[in-house]
Amino acid sequence: MELTRRNLGKLALATGAVAAVGTGAGTALSRSADAAATWKTTGTTVSALAGFDNQMKAFMQARGITAGQLAVTYKGRLVLARGYSTSTALTVQPTSLFRVASVSKTITAAAIMKLVQDGKLSLSTPVGNIISITPPAGQTKDTRWSAVTIRRLLQHLGGFDRDVSGDPNFKDAIISKALGVPMELRHADEIKYMAGQKLDFAPGSRYAYSNFGYLLAGRVIEKVSGLSYATYVQQKLLTPLQIKRMALGWSIAKHTGEMPYDSQYTGRTVLDNSGTVVKAPYGSFSMRIQDANGGWIASAPDLVKWAKMFDAGSSVLNTTSLNAIWAKPEIGITNGSYYGLGWQIRPTTGGTGRNTWHTGSLPGTYSILVRTYSGMSWAALFNRRDDASGKSYADIDAALWTAANGVKTWPTHNYFSKYFS
Repeated sequence: MELTRRNLGKLALATGAVAAVGTGAGTALSRSADAAATWKTTGTTVSALAGFDNQMKAFMQARGITAGQLAVTYKGRLVLARGYSTSTALTVQPTSLFRVASVSKTITAAAIMKLVQDGKLSLSTPVGNIISITPPAGQTKDTRWSAVTIRRLLQHLGGFDRDVSGDPNFKDAIISKALGVPMELRHADEIKYMAGQKLDFAPGSRYAYSNFGYLLAGRVIEKVSGLSYATYVQQKLLTPLQIKRMALGWSIAKHTGEMPYDSQYTGRTVLDNSGTVVKAPYGSFSMRIQDANGGWIASAPDLVKWAKMFDAGSSVLNTTSLNAIWAKPEIGITNGSYYGLGWQIRPTTGGTGRNTWHTGSLPGTYSILVRTYSGMSWAALFNRRDDASGKSYADIDAALWTAANGVKTWPTHNYFSKYFS
């Protein structure tokens, strides 16, 4: 899920999260003091890029973040790969794995484009022509579903507005009760429930960020390819790029090398109907439901390797496919920036290039992936998105731009071979 200052509170409410006992200002001060006293780094120190380390340290210590990670590329070379920790009990390697939340949307959109490139799908096809959109018995489907095309799903123009009717990806208990089905929900349960709801606006008439739209895109990938969503992505996108660590995350269990997640909130589990109160990152939302909109885990080097694929056409995605990803939508351009296919995009002055990016946020996770017009890119991952300090996590964007703009001479080395084979 994408995080802004405006919707952070809404996200907490959407997941049923409540502040945990003992997370007052005193706790925040104590945590910050502990973070300042304990600072561990891994990966090769690069003196020319010390500004990045400094920004990460200040950002993490101010919020008591125990695990963070950063990777930076310049002109296609991996010049920095670092792990950071403020806990004596935790060592973060450059290859440690984190949930990346909505950065996953860049992956799902690319998978759709691969199917289009291979002649198996058209972006103009209504999603209901591919997968079943059937409401519960006795309910009528909104006729405007016929205008919900694959392209509109990927550009958040599909007619779903979480600010109007809530985010169905976080309405597990409501859907369970409405359909009379047990939690943990399946994707088909959510789709059936939504098929009986009125769309929030006419598809294509305005922009509204939608996790549900990407849940639908994931099911399209499965239907058209005949493979599971994860298998298709790994076979057709990640394996050709030699990215082997990325996987779909789990709600409770951890993958080998995956970091633990922190939050000041708790919530009722959505993994069953017990009503058990759990730590927010561990069961207050379903990682199974989130898969195509926010379910991937990765390291920061994995993400910048992934981002490098978008620099030029290749056998994975050709130039035509990349141009479709960057193309302007029919509506939703604000101050020159817009949401393309899986990326937020801002063309540079004069139209000579573009900055593209995506952020991600779930309880226990904040992530950002940036590609710049000048040949730089970076990915930063953290194992929390909220703390009692109330400081914005979106501030990492400006902090990393400050670090990049402060580099006097970019290194000539390339660490990609160190982390990929």
